[in-house]
Amino acid sequence: MRPRMKPYIAAIHPYVPGRSSGNDGRPLVKLSANENPLGTSKAVLEARRATPLPDRYPDPDATALRSAIGAIHGIDPAHIVCGTGSGELLNLAARAYAGPGDNIVHVRYGFSLYSIVTQSCGADVVIAPDDDYATDVDALLACVNDDTRVVFLANPNNPTGTYLPGEELARLHSGLRDDILLVIDHAYAEYLPDGLDDGGMALAAQMQNVLVTRTFSKIYGLAGDRIGWATGAPHIVGALNRIRGPFNVNQCGQTAATAAIGDVGFVQASRDHNAAERARFVSMIEAMGNHGLRAVPSEANFVLVLFEGELEAGDALQALARAGYAVRHLPGQGLPHGLRITIGTAQHMDDIATALRAFCEGKG
Repeated sequence: MRPRMKPYIAAIHPYVPGRSSGNDGRPLVKLSANENPLGTSKAVLEARRATPLPDRYPDPDATALRSAIGAIHGIDPAHIVCGTGSGELLNLAARAYAGPGDNIVHVRYGFSLYSIVTQSCGADVVIAPDDDYATDVDALLACVNDDTRVVFLANPNNPTGTYLPGEELARLHSGLRDDILLVIDHAYAEYLPDGLDDGGMALAAQMQNVLVTRTFSKIYGLAGDRIGWATGAPHIVGALNRIRGPFNVNQCGQTAATAAIGDVGFVQASRDHNAAERARFVSMIEAMGNHGLRAVPSEANFVLVLFEGELEAGDALQALARAGYAVRHLPGQGLPHGLRITIGTAQHMDDIATALRAFCEGKG
């Protein structure tokens, strides 16, 4: 006899992180996890040097961090909750609002964690068809039924990089019942160009059934600190606060994130770098279109490259590994024909393009 896990837990396929080494254990340049190639802000490094090592529990409410977030985004800190990355907050949202007999809807080729957190609370996963790798609002709404409790939407989406315009997001929200929680995952929102706004933050501020999640893991370069935050109506934030860990964000992370969010210059420099290198990389992929390569339009800090001809994405993955680079192959998400490639430095993107070109020509 032994403890028996719940069957819906046993059915979960654990999250698989991006690789940083080859099959032979050789370290590779890691362009598989959408991390910031510029590192993190100098303000963060200075704050870390000036902060003594913690010997007490951290502030359980992340008061200073929530105040800093609120000041930047114009949000009442009471309407903000912090977590160990946005992943914890996505998990809390599923647990707070869904359970056995319910379902949670997300788009095909959405973030793999959505299915995991749905199964972990015993709810059923419902996957809506895509529109050429992008979100189809009508398809999402068609999947909603009486048992739906949560809809997850990443915008920009991971792993495709596609973007849902504000008017379409508003149409999605207006088509949902008031008792369905719409969770808008803004992990890559800081990479959007100035003036491009999906209206998610405004919905979270004005509506009673919208939660927006954000992270410090991407543009802020704090993936190792595991810090995320979310905002929504007080009753939603209150629900997440009821079940989150009491000291879920460590003190070093709170200090780093508070410094990071105040350095708007670093964020802008990261955004500018990403936009320039992404555009340049996409143009290099387009030049290989005669070999069946296609770049899905992206507003994030990565590009999903599709192999739609005779060449195989899995073979290209190995060719890039031989060239010293780790990228993300996602057959488990229905993308055996695609590689998600993080935007790195200019040299990284030149090397990737050179290796892919050699592969296309049978030399890689």
